[in-house]
Amino acid sequence: MSKVVNLSNFRKQKARADKRAAGDANAAQHGLSKAQKALAKARLEKAEKQLDGHKTDSDET
Repeated sequence: MSKVVNLSNFRKQKARADKRAAGDANAAQHGLSKAQKALAKARLEKAEKQLDGHKTDSDET
């Protein structure tokens, strides 16, 4: 015997799955998320700051 399914819930779940799949494809196409970009920027700034901290007076000339 088959399982009884609420069609309204089934449609909503299918719409969510389709929207998520489209979003995943879009993310793969357009690169990094905002959070990933912010993390990369923060790491770069930290590395630059650390590198600047190791400079000596003779390096500036």
